[in-house]
Amino acid sequence: MLRQHLALASAFLLALILGLGGATADDLPAPESDIVLTVTGAIVVTNKDGAAVFDMDMLKALPATTFETSTIWTDGVNEYTGVALDDFLAAVGAKGDNVNAIALNDYAVDIPASDAVKGGPIIAYEMDGEVMSVRDKGPLWLIYPFDSSTDYRKETIYARAIWQLDRLKIE
Repeated sequence: MLRQHLALASAFLLALILGLGGATADDLPAPESDIVLTVTGAIVVTNKDGAAVFDMDMLKALPATTFETSTIWTDGVNEYTGVALDDFLAAVGAKGDNVNAIALNDYAVDIPASDAVKGGPIIAYEMDGEVMSVRDKGPLWLIYPFDSSTDYRKETIYARAIWQLDRLKIE
């Protein structure tokens, strides 16, 4: 009986590891060009001194999500493409309840990890099919699909839509 329980527990553990994609520090390659995003804190997958650093090609290699939305900072409706926050946090093995997002100018905002849901915010690297320059809120903009729900049209959510994103700390 004990042997059966141990075998079952071992099989469950193996399935859990395989279900997580077997993510280890070796799974995240080193960036080959300029680093655009650095992730620190409570993460499992790293590639540089306990951090996960990404160049633009590495971000674009993750599953892409596209949505259209208007914002209070842009004219009309624009199309945004990037990696969904929930997919991104899974890719780095995030294990926290809070995402501290920091911009190039050191503006920082706390984003509850519970915001990272299917159909939620993305780390956008393109607007209307074009790379975003620093002058145009890029190269990365953590943006919510504001037009998809009135729940996203709140001041607290607007404050979380951080452009010129370059660092995340998982807490």
